[in-house]
Amino acid sequence: MTKPLRTWWHELNTWEPEVALAFYHRTLGWEFDHTLLPDGDSYWIAHQAGKPVGGIYALREPEYQGIPSHWMTYLAVADISQAERAAVYAGGEVCRATVSVPGVGKLSIVSDSTGAIIGLIEPQAGHVLKDSAGEKWNEPFTTVTAMPQAVAEKTPVQPN
Repeated sequence: MTKPLRTWWHELNTWEPEVALAFYHRTLGWEFDHTLLPDGDSYWIAHQAGKPVGGIYALREPEYQGIPSHWMTYLAVADISQAERAAVYAGGEVCRATVSVPGVGKLSIVSDSTGAIIGLIEPQAGHVLKDSAGEKWNEPFTTVTAMPQAVAEKTPVQPN
């Protein structure tokens, strides 16, 4: 038996992380742990009652020029490469190709055929959210596809 897609993570992408940290601490009581991503960028993990509830990422130029601050939702998938191929096959695009984040998993940003974007995550084995979910996360996630497996294996991913 496979699991349906699960909302896995919420991340605020903002030009003013310090302002956001103060806002969410005051309004929701979140506490934050600062960490560095593999590329050296800052990232803050938000905690509520000792459990991770989301993250804050600092946008920077020129990579994100013109993109407003926004919340990004990540959906858990069993195989991120296959999910990227499925998105392309269905008329979407890979906006940011897969990046591996140690202790988290593999992340990707795709758009659907209308241009709406969504994050995908293939969670790393032993991820704290898997361990604290209270469910049998050893069951595989639903494979995201509407195309035949033979096509999925041959469809190239072309990031923007």
